[in-house]
Amino acid sequence: MLLDIQKMIEQSDLKIEKERILFNEPMKKHTTFKIGGPAQCLIKVISISELKEILKFAKKNNIKITIIANGSNLLVLDGGIEGITLEIKFEKCEQIENGSNIQVIAEAGCKIGKLAQIFLQNELSGFEELSGIPGTIGGAIKMNAGAYGKEMKDIVEEVTAIDYDGNERTFNKEELKLDYRTSIFKTEKYIITKVKMNLTKGKKEEIKNKMTHYLNSRKEKQPIEYPSAGSTFKRGNDFITAKLIDEAGLKGYSIGDAMVSTKHSGFIINKGNATAKDVIELVNYIKDEIYKKFGKKIELEVEIVGEDY
Repeated sequence: MLLDIQKMIEQSDLKIEKERILFNEPMKKHTTFKIGGPAQCLIKVISISELKEILKFAKKNNIKITIIANGSNLLVLDGGIEGITLEIKFEKCEQIENGSNIQVIAEAGCKIGKLAQIFLQNELSGFEELSGIPGTIGGAIKMNAGAYGKEMKDIVEEVTAIDYDGNERTFNKEELKLDYRTSIFKTEKYIITKVKMNLTKGKKEEIKNKMTHYLNSRKEKQPIEYPSAGSTFKRGNDFITAKLIDEAGLKGYSIGDAMVSTKHSGFIINKGNATAKDVIELVNYIKDEIYKKFGKKIELEVEIVGEDY
């Protein structure tokens, strides 16, 4: 199928620079976990119009599409990803002022860290707690990312997305179904293209101090010095998963090069050459131990894509 996709793309009228189309591309280069088999075809998409053209091409040729952004909440299996993988790279940002309330429209590929710096320079407050989250604004909406008591649902106004037929739709806040680490985009097949957020005018020094505080807290409490997919497990309704993993004596437990972080038990890290198989086996072991010891079922926060060998 790989050669077929390559031939189809080369013979198509898609106007995409060759350097943005990669074949048999190791996904470990495109995920924060530094894990993953090859994508048959990976395309770096730089505009919404380009995305629509690729979707049209894929539908016509019956090619599977997989969407990634910064690869920060993602485990790609060792067999890689079939079809076309799209890395969302469109990242325009515009600001609409309305008195003390400011609306910002950011394209889905905007990195959270870059947005945070833009907001700092423009003295926009309300994003500080979220400023250290790895990934893009589109990915943050999909999972309703949160940190330090704030979630995306607290600042989002509306989201524009397209379905796999290229039809555009704008969702209001209620339609987004934002809840703990989930949204409508977890269950329905849409690709987020733009996010409208509500922020307020603030003072640059105060915003900077808050961002620095949260960044230092992350450095102190999270294993950001190692590759990971961020927080591995969701918290429970009546328990903190990392605390149970601690109490089960699993801190530092490893399978292959996948290890439960000694700094924060809610993270599985890649010590160097971990495979997806290592991570999956470790996840399953942790799940079994927590259920045996505490009778609690824990759920993954990380999204898994791709094929097993």
